Amino acid sequence: MEGKISLKSAGIIAGASAIFAFIFGLIISAGIPGLTHQPEASPEKITSVPLVNEEGESPFTKVVEMVSPAVVNISAERRVRTGIKDFEWEFRGPFEDFFRDFFKNFPRYEGKSQTLGSGFIISEDGYVVTNHHVIKDASEIIIRMTNKKEYKGKIVKIIGSDQRTDVALLKIETDEKFPCLKLGDSDKIKVGDWVIAVGNPFNLEGTVTVGVISAKGRSNIPLAEGPDFQSFLQTDAAINPGNSGGPLLNIHGEVIGINTAIASATGGNIGIGFAIPINLARTIIDELKTKGKVTRGYLGVYLGEVNEEIKDALGLSSTEGVLINEVVPNSPAERAGLKEKDVIIEFDGKKVTDVQSFRIMVASTKVGKEVKLKLFRDGKVIEKNVKIGEMPEESVAREDNEEKEEANLGLTVVELDDTRASRYNPSVKEGVMVIKVAPDTPGEEAGIQDGDVIIGIGEERIRNLSDYRRAVARLKKGKPIIFQIQRGDRKRYVAVTP
Repeated sequence: MEGKISLKSAGIIAGASAIFAFIFGLIISAGIPGLTHQPEASPEKITSVPLVNEEGESPFTKVVEMVSPAVVNISAERRVRTGIKDFEWEFRGPFEDFFRDFFKNFPRYEGKSQTLGSGFIISEDGYVVTNHHVIKDASEIIIRMTNKKEYKGKIVKIIGSDQRTDVALLKIETDEKFPCLKLGDSDKIKVGDWVIAVGNPFNLEGTVTVGVISAKGRSNIPLAEGPDFQSFLQTDAAINPGNSGGPLLNIHGEVIGINTAIASATGGNIGIGFAIPINLARTIIDELKTKGKVTRGYLGVYLGEVNEEIKDALGLSSTEGVLINEVVPNSPAERAGLKEKDVIIEFDGKKVTDVQSFRIMVASTKVGKEVKLKLFRDGKVIEKNVKIGEMPEESVAREDNEEKEEANLGLTVVELDDTRASRYNPSVKEGVMVIKVAPDTPGEEAGIQDGDVIIGIGEERIRNLSDYRRAVARLKKGKPIIFQIQRGDRKRYVAVTP
């Protein structure tokens, strides 16, 4: 019938309308941002640093070109006193004592030795940073630039040197303007970051090695040249003899460390090198520049680590903290009421974990500042306020495990667990290690050597520094006294006349 739609036609129309509406809806929704389907944003992809740029150069090339003119070679000459010229009289065996006595009174040969190291210029007016051990006891220093130009004699001046951090500052006294390096922020460097070491290993100028930061805050490393304040950056960038004092750089060419040492039984690179963080060195450099010396905070305690046995004996919950073995008389620690057997667990709001980091905490504290200490004493946590003093000069008692050089003996000794003692591999558990014998002193005349362990003085047994100090204090000038020492695997007696 006309005007009527069949059921079949209605179905077709309805279906077509539905399809049209669906398509229209898609078109409309596509035009309205709020209605479109937004897929979850995928995390940013980690892209690798290209090993070469479009010109085929590595990213290190520009850094090396930029920094090399400011990296210098340092040659330090020093006078030495040895035995007979060209004759080594270090005997081992059953006749050792005979040969030592035989050659003891032979005239000493005075000669010269030379050390080679690296350094880097930090300012246009010629300030140069290097290691203390590179220029220690130097009678003359020669600074050689990459363009072969040399500076020596009165032109090169030692502004200051700090043995405890192994940092030294030199100055080239001319009116020239020098290329210089920018100091970075070693706190921002991360384990795994690229680093570049530049220096002069084996007297090969301008040598570049590349690696990564493999660890931070390394301490208690037994290194022949120290230092005793350690918080090293560890790197696998090759650091070899002669690299000492050179810069460790980040990928931007900023100095983030001072190359210092390698850990190797043979003296060759094995992929474990250490650098002084530039943030630690920066304060030392600034003080050397303005004062010529470093002023450090001082507490006045002899410290020991908290091991498992001490932890259990004192009832501590962990091995964190530092144990006070002895309080120095008339020191800030004594005035604040600190006592032997106290365990310092917090210093100026910072947790104390071990001796090395604690010593740096104290030394870095401004002289005169009053700080709060948390101590563990007799099973309880107590608080003490202490006004930080100024660390005495090297000739006065120090706030660590080292005894000052005894003026009447010429011996500098440390506890056996000191990092400077460990390099001699002591074969005994008790005593004090000799790490330095001054020339023309009773200690040297008696034949005592670096690496000897003093285990007895007279009738007294020497177990630690306290025993040693008490025994030495009772010595009478001009009266010989028998010292028992351990040298390697053998014991021996020597007569020392103060």
